[in-house]
Amino acid sequence: MDRRYLLPVSDTAFGAELRRIIKAERIDLVIPTGDADVLRLASIRNKLGCRVYLPKKATIDRCNDKYSVTQLLRGRRIPVPLTFPIESLDKVDAVFQRFAPRTKLWCRVRGGAGSYAAIPVRSPEQVRGWIEYWEQMRAVPPGSFTLSEYLPGRDFCVQCLWDNGTLVLAKMAERITYFDTGSPSGVSSMPTIAKTFFDRRVLQNCRRAIRAVDPGATGVFFVDIKENDMGEPCITEINAGRFATMTNLHDLTGKHNMAVLAVRIALGERIRIRGASDFAEGNYVVRSVDTEPFIIGKGGLFEGMSTARRLARGKL
Repeated sequence: MDRRYLLPVSDTAFGAELRRIIKAERIDLVIPTGDADVLRLASIRNKLGCRVYLPKKATIDRCNDKYSVTQLLRGRRIPVPLTFPIESLDKVDAVFQRFAPRTKLWCRVRGGAGSYAAIPVRSPEQVRGWIEYWEQMRAVPPGSFTLSEYLPGRDFCVQCLWDNGTLVLAKMAERITYFDTGSPSGVSSMPTIAKTFFDRRVLQNCRRAIRAVDPGATGVFFVDIKENDMGEPCITEINAGRFATMTNLHDLTGKHNMAVLAVRIALGERIRIRGASDFAEGNYVVRSVDTEPFIIGKGGLFEGMSTARRLARGKL
């Protein structure tokens, strides 16, 4: 029987109450679904009394600083967007001049999810105004922002399961349209439509990137990738410890359900999959505010479109 518990906000009380629930319900495995809970569980993992399937806390902390990850990967010659930190408002012009003349750049904070505090910009004045707003109205600390090249191409997500430095399985998806969060960035990690996708070059770069942040990686990771103006896929961030918001597409298509595999690995089962990848072409995940996410094949997604076009043209 499903049960729901309300946990306290305080870190100390959170841990104590969670341990009580784990003991009372005889729970074998706790799986976090958000970044805040990933950090909390990683901090108390040895006191929980059950298993977790999480990377090391140092790995989680490293991945939470997007700029540090970008610099690490650039040093390993893994494609990433050219990025510089903005240490203070009076340094904005100098940072802006480090880029070749172009129509857009990308301004965002070093941490957060869902395009938090991210926006395309065209001038130093826009950058200063954006940062001032977040510092004054949203209490974002000074020095939290970066400026990077704007990536106009396709948007991919690669979700991976790792076990002691070995990639067990990776699945890929392309975001087609985005869930409207009200963000002026116009993009989000949560798509309204996404489709299954596979590119061996992208997979290899993601494998190298995760090994760069943690050679002994264990747990769930997902990597966000966007193409630059030359069509080269660039890694924009690595998220450690939780599934992507479109994990349904990875669980309900192909030969392997990633959520089920994660539980099996977490409970001590050794799993190895040839090629460490699984691709089922032509599957889409569709979601909106008022419906649960669902998976549909290409034929079902476009069913009735020709009829709709004919109706619009007055031919039916």
